[in-house]
Amino acid sequence: MKILRSGNPVLLTLTFVGLMLIPTTLLSQERVKSSQFQPEVGQEGKDVVWVPTPQALVDKMLDLAKITPEDFLIDLGSGDGRTVITAAQRGTKAIGIEYNPDMVELSRRKAKEAGVSDKAQFINTDLFEYDFSKATVITMFLLPDINLRLRPKILDMKPGTRIVSNTFTMQDWRWDDSEKIDDNTTNWTTAFLWIVPAKVNGKWTLSGGGDLDIHQEFQKFTGELIRGREKTTITDGLLRGNNITFHAGNTVYAGLVSGNRIEGTFESNGKKVKWSATR
Repeated sequence: MKILRSGNPVLLTLTFVGLMLIPTTLLSQERVKSSQFQPEVGQEGKDVVWVPTPQALVDKMLDLAKITPEDFLIDLGSGDGRTVITAAQRGTKAIGIEYNPDMVELSRRKAKEAGVSDKAQFINTDLFEYDFSKATVITMFLLPDINLRLRPKILDMKPGTRIVSNTFTMQDWRWDDSEKIDDNTTNWTTAFLWIVPAKVNGKWTLSGGGDLDIHQEFQKFTGELIRGREKTTITDGLLRGNNITFHAGNTVYAGLVSGNRIEGTFESNGKKVKWSATR
């Protein structure tokens, strides 16, 4: 107030400039603070504490998923962004979903440093509120109870979608494949792969007459092939995405599921015979 009463134009100018600089300075300090953020192993998150996936396991997870540049990968709980960045370095478009805004900014900086900002995107949101249904590959390092909560949404994804988890499983939904890294310095050494199966549970009508009665449990199923009064037990029923195989007696059936239709072949007297079913 004394400065303003003095009428000194220099002081008035300096005061005005100083007032204008305060928010800019504070903003600059916030940027410096953000750029200096470094995550600590075990730091608290919304649902889990942060523990980084070893880079060797990141590579193994992506190998197990067989990612290609045609894939669209979403990492649920992306942490410091290493899985998304590694996928982007392989030419795959990838998005990381992360609740901690500091981790998101850190990931964006790392993606820029790696030169993959055009393929690696990071979104600050709750993974339970984000629609990841368009992904062809999901990666995650979450606790079993969170995996279980996500499981219904995952099973509703397009058949053939690959799900890869660091260490933790989907309880009674058994994995389709797994790989380990040889590293005695960490507990996080195993990658599990699931392939979202087509939904085939129920009764199907065979084109040549008869029915298939299928009882599905995730990617495996049992049931009966019914022709008139004859019933043959289905064994070794397996789905890999849209691909279906099963035994009915000594006959091996294979096919491709497309919504409410299955088309395939079976072998009879050394010849391949076409078969189809609808529901």
